[in-house]
Amino acid sequence: MIQSTQTGTSYQVRLNDLEKGTLTALTLQILGVLLTYLAQVFLARWMGKVEYGIYAFVLALSALLAIPSGFGFPRTVLRFMAEYRVREDWGRLRGILLGSWQFTLGISLCICLISMGIIRTLDYYRNISYANILYIGIWLVPLQALMLLHEDMSRGANSLILGYTPSKIAWPLLAIAGGFYLGKQGDMLDSTSMTEFAVIALSFVVVLQWMLLWNRFDQEIISSHAIYEPRQWLKVALPFLLIQSFREILTESDTLMVGGILGSSAVGVYDAACKTVLWVNLILKSVNLLAAPAFTTLYTQKNLPDLQKIVSAITWWIFWPSLGISIAFILLSQPILGLFGPDFISGSWALRILVFGQLISAICGSVGNLMMMTGHQNDTLVASGSCALINLVGNAIMIPLFGLAGAAFTTMFTLILWNVWLSGLVVQKIGIYPSIFASLLSKPEACCEPQD
Repeated sequence: MIQSTQTGTSYQVRLNDLEKGTLTALTLQILGVLLTYLAQVFLARWMGKVEYGIYAFVLALSALLAIPSGFGFPRTVLRFMAEYRVREDWGRLRGILLGSWQFTLGISLCICLISMGIIRTLDYYRNISYANILYIGIWLVPLQALMLLHEDMSRGANSLILGYTPSKIAWPLLAIAGGFYLGKQGDMLDSTSMTEFAVIALSFVVVLQWMLLWNRFDQEIISSHAIYEPRQWLKVALPFLLIQSFREILTESDTLMVGGILGSSAVGVYDAACKTVLWVNLILKSVNLLAAPAFTTLYTQKNLPDLQKIVSAITWWIFWPSLGISIAFILLSQPILGLFGPDFISGSWALRILVFGQLISAICGSVGNLMMMTGHQNDTLVASGSCALINLVGNAIMIPLFGLAGAAFTTMFTLILWNVWLSGLVVQKIGIYPSIFASLLSKPEACCEPQD
């Protein structure tokens, strides 16, 4: 049941419960990343560097457009679900579940139509060689937007398995099976057929997510009259949208700009390095899945000492495994990228640079979640926007000069800047010390007052 971990409005977050949930989240994430990585290795080998590069470019573009399509509602739903559960406000909970789904679908379809017009115009004047693939891949946008929304709904419902199993397990398995089947039908698997299959497979994933989630919700929610507060939700969603968009620029713009400046062959190699470095970020992402609702609950209850204890504990959990993975990837970058094929080893220096940036994220801890889930999204917006702008300008300068290493260095630099900036804001605004250094030195317990 969605309210099974609370007793009325006296809902308390216990560290041992968070630890158990984190183990579940970590298991899902490890399986998901492993299967996704295997899918990328198999597809890169079956498709070749150029065709895989086009396919990776289309997926990156659709993922980027899925952010404005969601309009910030995935994180907004997560935040308000935690608040409404504490208050047992089932009508508003039902309202935000239904309203966010309808809004996301409507916005994403509009973005698809606008994007198709833009592609048609560009193709008319510049004759884009893979325009037909873009016409197909653009329909991944509403599917990716709804998939992200369902994932955060599952987090709010304390049921990661229902939301994340279809997207993290079923989706890469379908990609492997589809690639294998399509490859057997012809001499070589190409980006067009694989993109067409991706649309079908992701449609199945989204429908499965929704069916599993809706069966999870209690009768109190299903039978309640939906109460809609679009102004209040949009007031929170808009900053979340901008923050998430800027964050996506930090993580995806380098891949897109490498493709635009250096071509499909280079973007295939760089995408392999980017996907590999996600292993370093695995622990941080897994902990954040469970920690975000806990941050909201404890901050709403003004329980800063317990909030500091949880932040210190999860930073400890995040750092040490991430450090071990980082060292392994720096030392073994060439053989790891060699799994994709001999042509991909040239991205080893880009991988080493990206690994260092992700290690700094592990050192700083869950600073982004802490800021956004405690109502300080406007402060986060300034930092995220500034770093995204620096990232775009830096990539435009560094990629033509230094190639893949230039893209990796720019991304590393802006990621470090973003984490250090938000770490300072967490201390100033919330009164919490999030980094591993604070945990190692004194494990402080919210010893400074938050500032509004």
